[in-house]
Amino acid sequence: MKRRALLALAGLAGCADVTVPPSTPAPAVASLADASTPPPAPREFRGAWVATVSNIDWPSKPGLAPQEQRNEATALLDRARAIGLNALILQVRPACDAIYPSTLEPWSESLSGEQGRAPGGNAEPGYDPLAFWVDQAHRRGLELHAWFNPYRARHSSAKSALAASHLALRRPELVKRYGDMLWMDPGEPAAAAHTLAVVADVVRRYDIDGVHIDDYFYPYPVPLPGDSNGAELPFPDDDSYARRLLSGAAGGPPTREDWRRANVDALVQALYRTVREIKPWLRVGISPFGIGRPDKRPAGITGFSQYDKLYADVEAWLSKGWLDYLAPQLYWPIAREGQQFPVLLDYWLAENTAQRHVWPGLFTSQVQKAWPAREIVDQLALLRSRPAASGHIHFSMAALLQDRDGVATLLQMGPYAQAALVPATPWLGGDAPAAPRLRAAAGRVSIEAVGALPARWAVWRRAAGAWRFAVLPAQERSLGIEGADAVAVAGVDRVGKLGATQLIKLP
Repeated sequence: MKRRALLALAGLAGCADVTVPPSTPAPAVASLADASTPPPAPREFRGAWVATVSNIDWPSKPGLAPQEQRNEATALLDRARAIGLNALILQVRPACDAIYPSTLEPWSESLSGEQGRAPGGNAEPGYDPLAFWVDQAHRRGLELHAWFNPYRARHSSAKSALAASHLALRRPELVKRYGDMLWMDPGEPAAAAHTLAVVADVVRRYDIDGVHIDDYFYPYPVPLPGDSNGAELPFPDDDSYARRLLSGAAGGPPTREDWRRANVDALVQALYRTVREIKPWLRVGISPFGIGRPDKRPAGITGFSQYDKLYADVEAWLSKGWLDYLAPQLYWPIAREGQQFPVLLDYWLAENTAQRHVWPGLFTSQVQKAWPAREIVDQLALLRSRPAASGHIHFSMAALLQDRDGVATLLQMGPYAQAALVPATPWLGGDAPAAPRLRAAAGRVSIEAVGALPARWAVWRRAAGAWRFAVLPAQERSLGIEGADAVAVAGVDRVGKLGATQLIKLP
């Protein structure tokens, strides 16, 4: 699509200077007539999932040499920053395997093509893909959240044999076959303990910005083979349920369905507690299926329920504050009958009584397949009309890399034309950074941190009577003046808190 046509679609044709529309969380520019100090920093979570399972997003295929994997990762990170994203959610545990060196689970086959084999074999024994991703994301001012599948043990697309260190071989009593997948039994306390150990290991060893789990709790139902009446294959948890009954625990969940939900509740609560104990500043996010429980959903909403099919009582987790952000997968267009995007969005916002972040997932990968790029732009406009929805996440990065139907270009020139900070998470505590020291020399402004180095810098430049905002990685210690007559800088901490602003006027 031609640039002029894309500008017209984004509503920007003929504009010499792009600004964020009034519906954005905070203004992007302010004239000198309005204020001699910078306007508030724009805030919006702009994320994308990076799926490693089946090589959906990265790496492009198994068996690439480590340097080829790094090249693809840096290209993806560069593209994310250029588009205007400020966070990526990288799948680090697709199915009881790992994209990083682990003593708890084997290497993922998505890297080498063979589960348990390190990427590159013996050619580069020290290669750690997750460490590389974290470092390179931070060098670009991007957050990097680690995405774990909590219960899946083997994906239907897997091709290589299970490694000897895989949980299904080491502890076969914890893993059940369901349809064409292997699944950890949520009713087995040792299975939940293993998942928590895996998450804790990553939290301790890597400088990630968040822990993220998706919608795979109990598995999505599989049709019963040979049945034409819609019957579903039962999940094979008779043994674990029978042990619960034999234990004679008084006051336990009255039905198997309630017991299953209690199992998942326990994992979610323990996950949040575990992360808080190790690194209190890390955000915990959950991305459930987008339709709520049947007894609470709005009139006219139809379809699958995570509450009675995946045994996930997401509304309870949200109300109890067992997470820092909820990313309900609102994977339908605005006008879809029975699953209208705005109706579902308003449902989850109304459920957010604990005032956590709500950053819905958008099905951007359906652009050019099921709907045009304009659908995503319109969904963003709708999200911005609800101040309680302070961000969103694209599934997945592949659609943005490929710029399907010009979607990445539309975002870059329209909704993302102005940079934004991730919304602050004040309930995680911590002290805001001190104001930095600024010094102008040789056409640049140098930045010196006072005290600990912040996570990133919020930067305002005033030129031609207007302030422009940018976000820089903490490693950048100087910036170009670029015709500005004033520059202001503030540090941003790990939970998004903005420190005191230091302003310098330029000759």
